[in-house]
Amino acid sequence: MTSWDDPAAAARTMWTLFEPLHAVTYFCPEPRAAYEQVGLRGFWRGYFAGRAAPLGAVGPAPVVASFFGFAPQTVERALPDVWSRAEPQAALQARAAGARAALTRLFDTLDTDSDADTAAVDLEDAAATLRRAAESVSIAGRPLGAANAHLPWPEDSLETLWQAATVLREHRGDGHVAALTVAGLDGCECLVWRAAVDSDRRILQPARGWSDEQWDAAHARLAERGWLDEQGRATATALAARDRIEAETDELAAGPWAALGAGETARLAALLAPLTKAAGADLPFPNPIGLAPPTGT
Repeated sequence: MTSWDDPAAAARTMWTLFEPLHAVTYFCPEPRAAYEQVGLRGFWRGYFAGRAAPLGAVGPAPVVASFFGFAPQTVERALPDVWSRAEPQAALQARAAGARAALTRLFDTLDTDSDADTAAVDLEDAAATLRRAAESVSIAGRPLGAANAHLPWPEDSLETLWQAATVLREHRGDGHVAALTVAGLDGCECLVWRAAVDSDRRILQPARGWSDEQWDAAHARLAERGWLDEQGRATATALAARDRIEAETDELAAGPWAALGAGETARLAALLAPLTKAAGADLPFPNPIGLAPPTGT
């Protein structure tokens, strides 16, 4: 049971509710088709162009820094090449159209006893309230959160819901990168560590493009640091670091929920729960994002 009076605890629960709404852009067929229509063929071209587009036509360095967990050579294969295929504005339009199409399909499966007018009001309320939370994020030190927060807001409720979820997830992600950096981890080390704690190398390594040599070198550095034992398992030190980093991430993500207030945050959680469950239908579990199957609040 979430303590809604604790903004950091609320931040943890709300992440599980808005992240699946955002993640349809990675795992559903509609966004991929939308990217292909503007010339971004192949999953990774769409991924890097769509996610980086709020930053403008950047090269690989800012994306390596802000995406953090991706191998530099993987980013360099996509950027700046994608901008010769589709300008950032085209990528932004494609990601919005793809997300809207995906959510339209997924929300059509919702089982509700309400009439269409009431269901529409619930979606509008969820989108408007999530937008209020997103509009309260602090952008200082948050490159991806800031870039998304300063995009124009759409009039459509589905697109507003997706954009608000995206602002909040990138804001939280920026804070998570800060916590990982303070802990002294680099992009590859954080994945090796998570694979030992609560994930799987077979999921994380190919998803982020690190070579076996890079992965093994990061493993050796973590073992020397005392985070991995001789069998490659996470030590007590690594587990304590996990708890500390996750707690710091929640604290850094607490601002929007403190601004929204405990009552409104709890009400929003209830509004989002069925939408999150529907959006989760197309998400793979386990996944490199670290989400568990949605179960509500």
